[in-house]
Amino acid sequence: PLPQWKRFRFPHSLIKYGVLLVALYGLQWALEVLRIDVDRLPGLFERIGTVLARRYWPPDWGHVLQADFLNAIVDTFQMSYVATVVGLLVAVPLSWFASFNMTPERRLLYPLSRLFIMSSRSVHEMIWTIVLVAVVGFGMLPGTLAMTLFCIGFGGKLMTEAVESVRKGPIEAIRATGAGHLQTFVYAVLPQVRVAWAGIAIYTWDVVFRASTVVGFFGAGGMGHHLRESVQRVQSREVAAIILTIVAIVIAAELLSAWVRGRIARAVA
Repeated sequence: PLPQWKRFRFPHSLIKYGVLLVALYGLQWALEVLRIDVDRLPGLFERIGTVLARRYWPPDWGHVLQADFLNAIVDTFQMSYVATVVGLLVAVPLSWFASFNMTPERRLLYPLSRLFIMSSRSVHEMIWTIVLVAVVGFGMLPGTLAMTLFCIGFGGKLMTEAVESVRKGPIEAIRATGAGHLQTFVYAVLPQVRVAWAGIAIYTWDVVFRASTVVGFFGAGGMGHHLRESVQRVQSREVAAIILTIVAIVIAAELLSAWVRGRIARAVA
């Protein structure tokens, strides 16, 4: 007879390999339904390299050094900054109301706050931009509003999860003194989540900035506006320069946010 540890491990192995087989079969079925010709993949990178070398190289760096494009970079930074600040200011009370353990009112306030956060998250920022451009017209306003909604959904979700994971001891101690909902949140919850919220705020700005670089493609200004114009004029070398500039700026923003998060972590430690 098999040892006891093997008898208990055998069914789990069957389940593990069964799930793996089902996943592989699902992948094969999806490729067949989507009619993806896998035989074309080996030469894909060669064809991409040929197209890039013929049409997009060398990049037109003079285009991205013009004053209009440099101003667009500044506009993109400003749009992401305003959207992050306003979005987080809205997300802070929403995360309080939408947390099941700390919401002041579970019958109406909790579901409405959850619904608002979920609605902001469920619609992609590009879709928000298209809708808002149709409502308020072209310019930085629809892009800022779209990024604000995205920030509320993204940051609000993470902040809510941080509130729902707080320790109950300090909360019960504050409530035992007769404190109300607001006092309990300020003195028992905020001290526990402030570090996590600081990291969430920086990470949210990082994500919002990356999204802000391309929302202008749909009429919201910034670097995306110049990218759309170059694509429409079939200026491939200008497109290459703009894309490489966006990549470089996003990498710099990622390094900056990582450095700030590291400083916060070391300060807390």
